[in-house]
Amino acid sequence: MALDEKLDAVVNRHAELAALLSAETPPTPDAFARMSREYAELSGVVTGIEDLRRAQEELADAEALAADAGGDAEMRALAEEECRALRERLPDLERQVQLSLLPKDAADGRNAILEVRAGTGGDEAALFAADLFRMYQRYAETHGWRFEILDASETGIGGYKEATATISGRDVFARLKYESGVHRVQRVPVTESGGRIHTSAATVAVLPEAEEVDVEVDDKDLRIDTYRSQGAGGQHVNTTDSAVRITHLPTGIVAACQDEKSQHKNKAKAMKMLWAKLYDAERQRLDDERAANRKGQVGSGDRSERIRTYNFPQGRVTDHRIGLTLHKLDRVMEGDLDEVIDALITEDQAARLAELS
Repeated sequence: MALDEKLDAVVNRHAELAALLSAETPPTPDAFARMSREYAELSGVVTGIEDLRRAQEELADAEALAADAGGDAEMRALAEEECRALRERLPDLERQVQLSLLPKDAADGRNAILEVRAGTGGDEAALFAADLFRMYQRYAETHGWRFEILDASETGIGGYKEATATISGRDVFARLKYESGVHRVQRVPVTESGGRIHTSAATVAVLPEAEEVDVEVDDKDLRIDTYRSQGAGGQHVNTTDSAVRITHLPTGIVAACQDEKSQHKNKAKAMKMLWAKLYDAERQRLDDERAANRKGQVGSGDRSERIRTYNFPQGRVTDHRIGLTLHKLDRVMEGDLDEVIDALITEDQAARLAELS
């Protein structure tokens, strides 16, 4: 379908919804709510289409005026200047409309659950996992997001075997979903006396937060274990079995929480994590099915893929998916991630636009 035909279809659907929502015989409450959401989503797209078509009409008028100016040099110069300005503006307007037509990721508006796990590299990998976890915490702070630690398994020397947090705020998953994958670090460990550079890794998973209604979980499919919360070095945080670990038996997926002193609160948070993991597993299954028909994708692919390298001796960070290298590693580790994430979003949008053409 040509672009103009797609735009006509959107405008016509928007008008159709307006008529249905204002009809004398209103739709059922559920249908009304569904139509209202669709109408609101299309309203911004229609505004962009109107801006694009208005600019196209103005360009046609200006070109006609320039051609008909005859001997009036001043009039022709003004018309040609307007033509140049409109031709420069039109590609951006058209791109914005095309972007608005891309299928939306239903999870983009959700909060996220962040999991960071130490990979190969022993203590150094655990220290790097802790560095990454703090990097995301600082990134969340710069965006005014809430960062709440759910579970952390410490090594006793400041590292994390694994750590989990919920991140709440505007567009959290939309921006962080590209972070899932293997992150590699190259640096001299503090325990290395010979000054040799070591390579180690940590795995990051960013899951869209899910609600109970998103996934069906049967109580008989759950095994719930309680245990004492552990602090750094294995020290007891408290003397009651308040920590909770929930295993979904059909899939083997596990979620745990020990952040709260209350077993009830820990169970509620662990269930939230479990819903997110089950919801994400279904999203991954659908993504794998769709990927067979895709030319390429950024961000939501194989979780075992090495996506980024942090080279401390050279002060650089490289994202291997898009070939981006930045020489500001210190700032990135302090949470200055927007340049990387913006580039990933742009690359993803360009790939999806190419598939539409």
